[in-house]
Parts: sequence; C-alpha cells; structure tokens
Amino acid sequence: MKKIITLFAIVGLVVFSSCEGPEGPIGPPGYDGENVNKVFEIKNKDFAYSDADGFNIYGTFNPFIADASTILIYRLVDVIDPTTPVWQLIPSTIFLTNNRVVDYDYDFSKKDFKIYVSANYDLETTAADFLDNQTFRIVIVPGSFTNRSVNKPDYSDYNAVIKKYNIDDSNVKELK
Repeated sequence: MKKIITLFAIVGLVVFSSCEGPEGPIGPPGYDGENVNKVFEIKNKDFAYSDADGFNIYGTFNPFIADASTILIYRLVDVIDPTTPVWQLIPSTIFLTNNRVVDYDYDFSKKDFKIYVSANYDLETTAADFLDNQTFRIVIVPGSFTNRSVNKPDYSDYNAVIKKYNIDDSNVKELK
C-alpha cells in the first residue's frame, strides 16, 4: 500500500510540475536599478510670504516619490566644523525669550512639499534668522521600510536614519 501511494505521489509530482499555462499579467514597474533612498537639500533659501499660507518654502519632487513613501525634513541649525552639520528634525518648536515661539512644520504629497514657519509674534520685522538663508535636508524613506521593523531609528537623529535605511547621502541632490 505504501509503495502505491509513493508511486502516485511521484507521478503526481511529475505531472503537475510539467504543466504549463498562459503567461500571467505583467507586474508593476520597478526602479530600474536606481536607489530609491534619496536625500535632497534646499540650500540658503529664504521663506516666501503669501496671504494664504504665511511664510513657506515650496518644492517639487522629480521624479515623484512612491505612494507608500514618507519624507523626513531636517533643518540645519548649526555647523560644528565643515564636515559636522547639526540637523534638527521638523516639526520643531523653538522657545525664545519673552514667551516668543517659532514653529517649523511641513506637508507633502508624492509630487511636492511645503515647509512652513510661523510664530506668536511678527516674524517679518524681527526674525531674519528664522526666515532667511535656511538650509533643509529632505530624506525620502521608502514605504516598504516604514512599518517593517520593530527597531526603528531615532528619527530626530539624521545620521541614525541614514544608517538604518542604508541611504547614501554622499551625493545629495540640491533642489532650487
């Protein structure tokens, strides 16, 4: 009896492994060998003012980022030496003297992003340090990574994020 079952199993395996059917549908396009991890930089940019949005910096992604991807934006707050910048994750709130507060925030889509700055006082006349010559790093984290790992990096640490997601930031693309 065992020999008959073994014989049927072998014959079945041979028959099913040699079956061929119609070709399946074409899968979604890939990334053409390109590293999907990206770092962009906005260098020495002044915030523009509009009545609708207040002070902001607007930019577009070319090519667009993937639907599931997310972005992290860091503001350059200091430079220890030419090779050691200090990046601060936004959104962030800066507390100043006399109960004054400055807030940086952003929003994004797969096509574009907008960085905002606001305050509880008149930024235009007294806060050029927060509006003019600002530098930001935009890190695109692919969606396949965002919910995958239990050991997420400290997102406030730019270098930890770059290391965790194996992002090459040696060739940062500048956005105008």
